[in-house]
Amino acid sequence: MRKYLLSMFFLFSIFGLSAQELDVKAKVGNPSNVINNGFIELDVTGGTPPYQYKWSNQGTKLTSNRTEGLTEGIPYTVVVSDSKGNSVEKEYQVDAEAITEHFNGTFAPVVASMGSVLFWDPFSAIGIYDPVVYADIKRVEAPDWDAQETAKFILKEWQVGDGEHVEKGDAIATVSKNGQDITVNANANGKLEHFLDEGEVIYNSENKKHVIEAGAQYFASIEYDEPIALLHPNGDPQKKNIPFIVVWLVLGALFFTLRLGFINIRGFRHSLQLAKGKFDDPNAPGQVTHFQALATAVSGTVGLGNIAGVAVAISLGGAGATMWMILAGLLGMSSKFVECTLGVKYRFINSEGRVFGGPMNYLRYGLEKRNKRGLGKFLAAFFAILAIGASFGGGNMFQANQSFSILAGEFPMLTGNGFWFGIVVAVLVGVVIIGGISSIAKVTGKIVPIMAAVYVLGALIVIGVNIENIGPAFTAIWDGAFSPSAIKGGVIGVLIVGFQRAAFSNEAGVGSAAIAHSAAKTNHPPSEGFVALLEPFIDTVVVCTLTALVLIFTGMHEVEGVGGVELTSTAFGSVISWFPYVLATAVFLFAFSTMISWSYYGMRAWTYLFGKSKKNEIAYKVLFLLFVVVGASVSLGAVLDFSDMMILAMSFPNIIGLYFMIGEVSNDLKDYTRRLKAGELFHKTENNKKPEAAS
Repeated sequence: MRKYLLSMFFLFSIFGLSAQELDVKAKVGNPSNVINNGFIELDVTGGTPPYQYKWSNQGTKLTSNRTEGLTEGIPYTVVVSDSKGNSVEKEYQVDAEAITEHFNGTFAPVVASMGSVLFWDPFSAIGIYDPVVYADIKRVEAPDWDAQETAKFILKEWQVGDGEHVEKGDAIATVSKNGQDITVNANANGKLEHFLDEGEVIYNSENKKHVIEAGAQYFASIEYDEPIALLHPNGDPQKKNIPFIVVWLVLGALFFTLRLGFINIRGFRHSLQLAKGKFDDPNAPGQVTHFQALATAVSGTVGLGNIAGVAVAISLGGAGATMWMILAGLLGMSSKFVECTLGVKYRFINSEGRVFGGPMNYLRYGLEKRNKRGLGKFLAAFFAILAIGASFGGGNMFQANQSFSILAGEFPMLTGNGFWFGIVVAVLVGVVIIGGISSIAKVTGKIVPIMAAVYVLGALIVIGVNIENIGPAFTAIWDGAFSPSAIKGGVIGVLIVGFQRAAFSNEAGVGSAAIAHSAAKTNHPPSEGFVALLEPFIDTVVVCTLTALVLIFTGMHEVEGVGGVELTSTAFGSVISWFPYVLATAVFLFAFSTMISWSYYGMRAWTYLFGKSKKNEIAYKVLFLLFVVVGASVSLGAVLDFSDMMILAMSFPNIIGLYFMIGEVSNDLKDYTRRLKAGELFHKTENNKKPEAAS
């Protein structure tokens, strides 16, 4: 008997132990050749249900046994836990099959590794602040609310008094949606605060003020007993970092603005005169006019950064990010003045009349003049390497990616054919860039003004239709800038988003525009600095603001789950049904002009490193065209991160050089201003009788 009992005990023990073991089986799928649509689905047995799934993919809920939207070719981990605390960790990978998936799977982890270095946050690293986003309250929104839905919500009855404590799940109110009563339950533990009285309208989609106002759908809030960290769906805490590179750009722009006596404001009128050609001397050295240089540089900035980039900023930072974009644009005008003045001053013109200029020249030879030859050579080479990377990233892949995205949205037959789209675009770009800067300037001089005018006109129509809401729109921008919700990361989070997207859009302090402006026909370097300061104004203060207003007027700033150019397209389409087709065309042409402009920037950086031969130029152009194909084939997230990193990183060596040479620029500006006031500069209104004074 005793032996029998011992055997039974042994068997039950074995059974009990085996019951605790978690057995995980996975179904890994790759439904199509569309990138980032892989999935992993788990079947878990054993242990003690319910199970929790902590995926490395932050967008997947802890309760979900299935994760989707995965990048093919890279590993994902999941920790499966049961209610008793038993857990097991597994790693899976969706195999890449199509050529676009192989491109994307190789590219994404490289970008992630680079981002950890270039977007390092020194402030949180040394403990100055906690980057984790905390919330004091949880707002309660109208049930089943959707920013794009036509509906009217009325608060019928409060079931819990104002200021009373509630538990998550408690019934707190009855709300009528289009005449149907719905019970609303508390979404957190804490003290309830009423925003409205019984019988008041919570949200009405026909009320434009409600559509524009951020958070109009909320009718109550619950104050947490203690602030809690906001989490991603997978349980990781949300963080709002302060990348040092963004601070570096903004502080540089602020310093140059103060050092040059607000040249961004007092030089604006003369900038317009130069751009109009009033001071164009046909006999001056260079390859292109002031306007052509401006058009080439603007074509590299006005485009997808304004259309897709602003949408990204608004979706991440809310309406308030607009305010900080405008401020960053105004300050950036001074940075553009400094770098483009130096770009002309230190340019080299060979016997064939071809111009070689940009930060590579003034960093090397400007610092050499100050007995810092070693530092100058290092910064110039470092800049050139980054400029080549940026030409492949923001100046190429980002443009190809977003132009394909919006065209595929309007023309479904393109879906899944990013590779072949890239091939066609590469051929078109190749036809133009073979002709060099003169050919590029002619194309951009025609495309940019026309498409910018079409885009601005479309934006003004959308705003005009809703002109009575201009007040609420700017109120949303102001309030969002200085008192944003915690979900947007607070003031710091919104400010950083606005500054980062503005820096990416206008490239002030980055040095890229100095390459285009160095080819301008002029005897006086500051004249090109004046022309260049118009770029951030046009790009950020005007075009970016118009895009933001369109998004806010149409309520798209409240839409989640849509990003980039698709959000902007939807906003325009809500007022002008056919405009998405026009926008798709504009996006493609903007992208096209940006690509050909950046091909010139990258080529000048390439020839600086490898020599100024025709052979080297051809080698670069072939590589550039290859990256057009890559950009159309990979995901937006990876492309955007890589673009940000390369373009913004160019500011490190560039601004160091500008700090050293700001005194020289200031002296040149004083001399130019004196000559301008004395009438010593070539002026077309004088019938070209007065010769231009020697430099």
